[in-house]
Amino acid sequence: MAAAQCVTRVELTVSCDSLLDRDIGSKSDPLCVLLMDSSDSSESRWYEVARTEKVQNCLCPKFAKKFVIDYYFEVVQKLRFGIYDIDNKTVDLTDDDFLGQLECTLGQVVSSKKLTRPLMLKSKSPAGKGTITIAAEEIKDNRVANFEVEARKLDNKDFFGKSDPYLEFYKQTQTGWQLAHRTEVVNNNLNPTWKPFRIPLQSLCGGDMDKSIKVECYDYDSDGSHDLIGTFETTMTRLKEASRTSPAEFECVNSKKKQKKKSYKNSGVVSVKLCQVLKEYTFLDYIMGGCQINFTVAVDFTGSNGDPRSPQSLHYISPQGVNEYLSAIWSVGNVVQDYDSDKMFPAFGFGAQVPPTWQVSHEFPLNFNPANPFCAGVEGVVEAYRACLPQVKLYGPTNFSPIINHAASFANQALRQDTASQYFVLLIITDGVITDMDETRAAIVNVSRLPMSVIIVGVGSADFSAMELLDGDDGCLRSLAGDAAMRDIVQFVPFRQFKNAPREALAKSVLAEVPAQLVGFFNTMKLMPPNANTPPQNPSGNI
Repeated sequence: MAAAQCVTRVELTVSCDSLLDRDIGSKSDPLCVLLMDSSDSSESRWYEVARTEKVQNCLCPKFAKKFVIDYYFEVVQKLRFGIYDIDNKTVDLTDDDFLGQLECTLGQVVSSKKLTRPLMLKSKSPAGKGTITIAAEEIKDNRVANFEVEARKLDNKDFFGKSDPYLEFYKQTQTGWQLAHRTEVVNNNLNPTWKPFRIPLQSLCGGDMDKSIKVECYDYDSDGSHDLIGTFETTMTRLKEASRTSPAEFECVNSKKKQKKKSYKNSGVVSVKLCQVLKEYTFLDYIMGGCQINFTVAVDFTGSNGDPRSPQSLHYISPQGVNEYLSAIWSVGNVVQDYDSDKMFPAFGFGAQVPPTWQVSHEFPLNFNPANPFCAGVEGVVEAYRACLPQVKLYGPTNFSPIINHAASFANQALRQDTASQYFVLLIITDGVITDMDETRAAIVNVSRLPMSVIIVGVGSADFSAMELLDGDDGCLRSLAGDAAMRDIVQFVPFRQFKNAPREALAKSVLAEVPAQLVGFFNTMKLMPPNANTPPQNPSGNI
């Protein structure tokens, strides 16, 4: 049978109404997780694809983060949208309140364009009056709009202190306004400057430069009762007139205040300092243009793993020749190796006493050859791991920063070439809590400015809640010195979620964010694919 052909890519926007309220003294804090079924048989094998942001204190959330999926006409693509009330910082959803789910196919969503269904509990009974709406749109435009926005003299909505403003951008659709982007909240400031942000033109205006765009400015309240400061409508044509020397300015108008006061003018002015339309290259543009993905493996050999000779140890190799470390190496490595031409991967261990001096090392080559730590393909990494295991003494502590900084040195060299020819993926497999968290945070903040991603797979049953500090989807990770990460480059996945899933399910979840991280970095740095003939920047917006 011929392989299925991708017809197009679709963007899914999710919203909910009348969710169950699981919190005492406040409202639920919902998040939506998308899962897909990887099985072709009647036995379902669900794996996580992506999550939206969490919306605080809201029973009718509109999620700003979109799901992007490849659509195959001839394949039944089963989807499960799960809604959870998030009250902690763990990535594991089993300790969060379940608010309901919807199972459907991508074909149903695409054919409906906008699908609204009741949310169901796992018992198949209705989740109260809760409903979920999924809107689908084909992605036809690969342009993005980069924004720099500030405001001045916004109305003060707070009795104590000042307003905490944020902006929401809406796209006009046949069925009404659809949330396209939500900025961060700037606390206690009536003259805020928001961080630079980008919105895909597809999400903002469907690629139509003259289609209406609505912008709403709110004062954030922790109880979810955000106060509308004001709103305005515009178009991309108007927004593109903005430049740092001549901003595009818009009066923020509150219609209720305008009706009450004859002398009312506005509730502040939003100033768009920059709106630049760029052509954004895709992941395939970079890969087919010659970009290589360099894969590095780091294995945890700390004492908390247990004696490798004991069946209770995470390093114990079963009679079938597997353990969780080997499963993670095989799953991720088998995918990544296809994007590296020479398939020579450096592999390291950390946290063990290493011969002949028996000093603790946090970045020793698995093949004990510092001059040439490379292994031939995933098979070579597996062989080196097996040979290394009986030769070291498991010890500690669990330090991540040395191996991150080691890999970062190579990414830094590649960045100096000023091309998009190399990207680095560091896979860390660990069983426990990071000992050098402050140093690790600083290392990741540094790496966020390099062509590199860090994937952490947690094996065993330890509490990995601290990993949430590193896997910051909101991009707010900071070092102890206060330096902020330029982008989110860490993906953490607990292996226990995939124990009974097929090997490819772990790889799909672990590697899900790498393409977007690669594309986001090279586009931000304005580095085009090595074999591309045209630059990515396109201020005019004409492709």
